[in-house]
Amino acid sequence: MSFNLISTFLVAVALAMDAFSVSMTKGFTQKQLTTSQILYYGLFFGGFQALMPILGYFCGNVIAGIVESLAPIIGFILLLAIGLNMIRESITGDDEEITDHFSFREVTLLAIATSIDAFAVGITIALLKDPILISSLIIGVVAFAFSIAGIFIGKKLGDYVGDKFQILGGVILILIGIKILLGF
Repeated sequence: MSFNLISTFLVAVALAMDAFSVSMTKGFTQKQLTTSQILYYGLFFGGFQALMPILGYFCGNVIAGIVESLAPIIGFILLLAIGLNMIRESITGDDEEITDHFSFREVTLLAIATSIDAFAVGITIALLKDPILISSLIIGVVAFAFSIAGIFIGKKLGDYVGDKFQILGGVILILIGIKILLGF
């Protein structure tokens, strides 16, 4: 057994960076998020980050090649669509609707888009014969914490920059999608 707590934590931090970035954009575009809504973001991002390695672990090599090749494309398409929608709503003046609107559908899509790469990590965990539950728990807790922190940092940045930060938020989501697509 090659389980290493420090390595698992570093992988968890790397996986959580996309969730952190997306959460930050939500923090500066959705000014009226309640505490429970912020917790939903953390739970969704952390939950999907914890669930995907488990799915990857049990699916193993059977579908590894398919998912690994499609994961960047799926993540890119989801983040591109959400980012373009944010930019469109900001330009057309619908930004008040999105600024104060919380959507479980959007949170779910964002959580899926930012956690697809965790599926491949689950396959790796299976190959290394590391304990999946401990690894997934660490990955989920780190993603939860980073998501919550991202929202609060985004709220602070949004207070300084103003309401038109939504365009930048959309651009950031698109750039994260491109990063995922290109494998950076």
